[in-house]
Amino acid sequence: MKIRFSSHQNQTLIFKSLPSEKTVPTVVNCCGPKYDLQGQSVAVIGLGKSGRAATKLALARGASVIAIDQNENLSLLKLQEDSLSENQSRLKTILGYFDTKLLKDADMVVVSPGVPLENYGLSVLLQSRVLSELDFAAEILPRSIKMLAVTGTNGKSTVATFTGQILNHLGIKVFVGGNLGTPLSEFAIQCLTHSSVKPVFQVAVVEVSSYQLEVPNKHFCPSVAAVLNLTPDHLERHKTMKNYAITKCRLLSHMTNSKLGILPFGNKFLNGATEELVNEFNRAWIGAFPGVKVDMKEKVASFQVPAIGVVSELKLGALKVIGTHNYYNAAVAALSILGLDLGIDTEAISSTIEKLMVPPHRMQIVHKGSYGVTWIDDSKATNVEATYTGLLGLKEQQSVILLGGLAKVSETQESSGFEQLVEPLKYHRCVITFGFSGPLIQKTLSDNGLTIPCLEAANLEDAVNLARSVARYGDAVVLSPGCASFDEFRNFEHRGKVFQELVLSLE
Repeated sequence: MKIRFSSHQNQTLIFKSLPSEKTVPTVVNCCGPKYDLQGQSVAVIGLGKSGRAATKLALARGASVIAIDQNENLSLLKLQEDSLSENQSRLKTILGYFDTKLLKDADMVVVSPGVPLENYGLSVLLQSRVLSELDFAAEILPRSIKMLAVTGTNGKSTVATFTGQILNHLGIKVFVGGNLGTPLSEFAIQCLTHSSVKPVFQVAVVEVSSYQLEVPNKHFCPSVAAVLNLTPDHLERHKTMKNYAITKCRLLSHMTNSKLGILPFGNKFLNGATEELVNEFNRAWIGAFPGVKVDMKEKVASFQVPAIGVVSELKLGALKVIGTHNYYNAAVAALSILGLDLGIDTEAISSTIEKLMVPPHRMQIVHKGSYGVTWIDDSKATNVEATYTGLLGLKEQQSVILLGGLAKVSETQESSGFEQLVEPLKYHRCVITFGFSGPLIQKTLSDNGLTIPCLEAANLEDAVNLARSVARYGDAVVLSPGCASFDEFRNFEHRGKVFQELVLSLE
């Protein structure tokens, strides 16, 4: 085990210790705007972006912090930079093996989303002292800030981004983060250290992943919560679709009849999970009334949620995005804002529609080549369902589709799922598979009657070069992999960035 203890002189000490060694957090007196955890010890498990932010927040709240990560080779430079020098005497960092008694002795345990509850006996501590990073941050947020939360297997980043853009364009001070970009703990620190009585933001739009909801929330209670969809993903962690649905629906668990919950119409797993909720809230459906429907021919969203006084229409024709699913994403963003009761109506929202931009790697137009080919980065499509949704919106755009990476196939699944792409692929020029699962994808498509050419490339670079040679004037080349990226890249962002660099190098 490596223990690194940062003193107030900003020095780092490294000790080798036996597994049985007892570590006791140091408590010091401090002064500041709000030290509600002064004299208490907080253990933070997992030191990725969320864990580092939670560590910083715990220090800002006056606690002594034990920051823990299994990775012995983790660089602590960023953590030390995050922690102000006057707080570092209360920070102890443990990398690798540690005595789990530390968790039992801590007054509070904050779990990063990347840490499964099966680790360290955390599930045993759930009833008392364990909080998610999300809940830890929400505990101290000003009640005057309206909270809007978005989850779902696919589309949550786009809906959160659209919502933030609309509010910004309308002059509303809004924080957008959570699973997307800035952790909620960073937002909480801004609120904690803000000198004015008036909050720095009026609205918080929070993207929430299922991992962030594994610890049942006590304090995170949004005014509007949207569960966009639920399709097979992350089953290596959640095991079953039922568990996955129950976890997602924890977003709704503390809502009351004055709040709005938005759900996809007809999803049996989510319907079953919401039936187990004891609380009542206003429900709105995506694709049915009460809720929102989108007429794709007329490009008009219709809202009917009489319980909150919403009956109106929103014209979406000015939307400058690719894919029919993005019209629904914009419509759900608009409905979420109407549900916040900020005094904003659809007329005001309509003035922002033409300004909306998708976040990076989500059907993002990368380049329009001089040879008449448009290159589109949809690297965020890390599962088959996301690729399927993207393809449905490209029926009128002849394309070369790049599929590949590391397919998400659990032991309980009978197939890879790529057979469902055969139907939407028939409208396109060809398919190019690549990466570790490329041969599996090619075989699955061929065995299920694919009617367009299917070519195989070794890796993404070869796939891009091959696509350039087969694409014709007016075509698009779309990276929508339907797979995780870890066979060749650090994450989907890295994959998307490399794709964009490869495309620009072709000119």
